[in-house]
Amino acid sequence: MTPAGLPRRGSSSADRGRWRATYDQTPYDQLPWFHEGPSLTVEQAVERGFLAPGSAVLDLGCGAGSNLLFLARRGYEAHGIDLAPGAVAAARARAASAGLRLDVREGDALALEFPAGRFAALVDIGCFHTVPIRRRGAYAQEAARVLRPGGGFVLSWVAREHETDTGPPHRPSLAEVVDLLESRFLFVRTEFRPAGEAAGPAVYHAWLTRRLRPQPPAR
Repeated sequence: MTPAGLPRRGSSSADRGRWRATYDQTPYDQLPWFHEGPSLTVEQAVERGFLAPGSAVLDLGCGAGSNLLFLARRGYEAHGIDLAPGAVAAARARAASAGLRLDVREGDALALEFPAGRFAALVDIGCFHTVPIRRRGAYAQEAARVLRPGGGFVLSWVAREHETDTGPPHRPSLAEVVDLLESRFLFVRTEFRPAGEAAGPAVYHAWLTRRLRPQPPAR
């Protein structure tokens, strides 16, 4: 529920339809954002202890589950949500083939069906930059709501500096993301990867933690 007691408004039916069609029309392993293995920044966050070992992690927009499979193999309680039924089905099938247990379900990052503070960590590799600009406040509110104070958040998005026609239409700058998230999260690390590295787009990676107390006022 929102602070006013009204139901949270999730993604539009048009957005849901587009994501459903994407996975219906193209095999998941032929989609341009699919990678067999985990995101490098997720791998590093695990190796360096930024994501507490064995903790409950939610992958927002998990796609076919590559990061979830990696996390489950490393002993994490791995959960994932995605708007596309085809993505959920792919992640479940890959987990079953690998003999891994995951909680993967249809879900909406703008209206998460989890209680407050449910997760010790969040991962988002490519969901945030697909959210319409006018709805990014809802995204920030929901991410902060389900992540317990002090919890880690690994976030990657296609940067404004990526100038080709391919990729998401809404490519936020680092400043925009800081403006959106800094009141709820501390930025622990940010990294810019230029286009062309590993044949990918220009991308920002950020490690954040949920604030333990409110952001101090400006002075």
